Amino acid sequence: MQLFEYLGIDMGYVLIGVAGFSVLLFIIIIILMIKLRKVNRRYRRFMGGAEGKSLENQFITRFAEVDELKLESIKLKAKLDKIGENLLLTYQKIGIVKYDAFKEMGGKLSFALALLNDKNDGFIMNSMHSSREGCYTYIKEVLKGEAFVVLAEEERLALEEALKSGDYMG
Repeated sequence: MQLFEYLGIDMGYVLIGVAGFSVLLFIIIIILMIKLRKVNRRYRRFMGGAEGKSLENQFITRFAEVDELKLESIKLKAKLDKIGENLLLTYQKIGIVKYDAFKEMGGKLSFALALLNDKNDGFIMNSMHSSREGCYTYIKEVLKGEAFVVLAEEERLALEEALKSGDYMG
């Protein structure tokens, strides 16, 4: 009290200021309580979930589904790895050359077909067409990209084409 008199401040103004500040704080508290009530309603509605189900139950269900999907993913990866291993054994490199076996015949009905796996193992099939005598087919084995018998020009070209063809597993 003496401090206010010493500073020359009227006590009435101080009381009015404190009362105004208290009213302002009271209004702010009412506004915050209204907003808190709205947030509480939203929270209860959110936690209630759809059709009255608890959100906690929803979380538990979803986490169980995620765990199940992880296990399925691991199983599928193992299956895909096995399929990948099996595909390495399949014939995936192909070379084919069509030609006329006999010069007097047209139409390029003869062919040499080379089929190789990832390790360049496979075979070359040569089918020579002769309208008078039929068709003759020969197969020659290929190991690591090489045939151990003499190859005709068309067979050699088919093998080269197969060796150059894309690696589909890479």
